[in-house]
Amino acid sequence: MTTRLVTMDGNDTLAAAAQEMRDSAIGDVVVTDGDNVVGIVTDRDITVRGVAEDRNPATTRLNEITSKDVVTVSQNDDAVAAADLMRTYAVRRLPVTEDGKLIGLVSMGDLAVEREPQSVLADISADDPNN
Repeated sequence: MTTRLVTMDGNDTLAAAAQEMRDSAIGDVVVTDGDNVVGIVTDRDITVRGVAEDRNPATTRLNEITSKDVVTVSQNDDAVAAADLMRTYAVRRLPVTEDGKLIGLVSMGDLAVEREPQSVLADISADDPNN
């Protein structure tokens, strides 16, 4: 689980999210409304649902492109349960919550590090990001 999270409000723009991702060397931001997780926006979402749809990154809001049905896991769920949810819902990241509060994010790379530490994905995921 990654606890180095960046959260943004759904009213923030795609451009602001892209800049935050660049500055933080990450590929996603968790979209929140107060304490509630309302979605995840990835660099791929900005490209596919934003730019490729001819949306203006400076004016398009995150809540216009984020998936509305967020699947979360508890910190008590094991890697197998998280992997099953990712497979079932075709997602690559899951917010981790405790008592309704966001405490982390688990990704396919995190699961690879946990379950198959010798895999290429685990090796890439465990390395520090390039800036």
